[in-house]
Amino acid sequence: MDIYETIKTRRSVRAYKNEPIKEEVLNRILEAARLAPSANNSQNYKFIIVKDPQRKKALAKGALNQDFISQAPIVIVGVALNSELDEDSQVPFFAVDLAIAFDHLTLAAAAEGLGTCWIGAFSQDEVKKVLDIPERYQIIALMPLGVPDDNPAPKHRKDLKDLIRKERFH
Repeated sequence: MDIYETIKTRRSVRAYKNEPIKEEVLNRILEAARLAPSANNSQNYKFIIVKDPQRKKALAKGALNQDFISQAPIVIVGVALNSELDEDSQVPFFAVDLAIAFDHLTLAAAAEGLGTCWIGAFSQDEVKKVLDIPERYQIIALMPLGVPDDNPAPKHRKDLKDLIRKERFH
């Protein structure tokens, strides 16, 4: 699939078929995430791949009872290993780096015919307990991955002219 078509057709999937994902497909998707750029090329994060049904149920509970998360054959959890702000810009590069990697992951998954959903609503404490993540690290997002069992309609997006400013903000 062409990259622009992949971007146009990718949707947030909230229902998954009970079908396993082939290891070679998962590895291609994870490789796309690995190749994402990061600040100073540090790749200062880890991806936790969760397949165990009980652990996925616990993640769904920790994600404010979003039960569809546990339907997916795999849940990928992005963990930042350094959660400091950039001193000059005050930008949380750790969150930006994982966002870029997860965006690569979502597009690679869509190109493989799989669905994902970015999960940002969850309890840090609960999910850390489920996955034995040390307190000093920060979870940025959870992402279920699987064969879609729904076909979400395209979301309305603002016109490009409403998002672009030239040369200055005003």
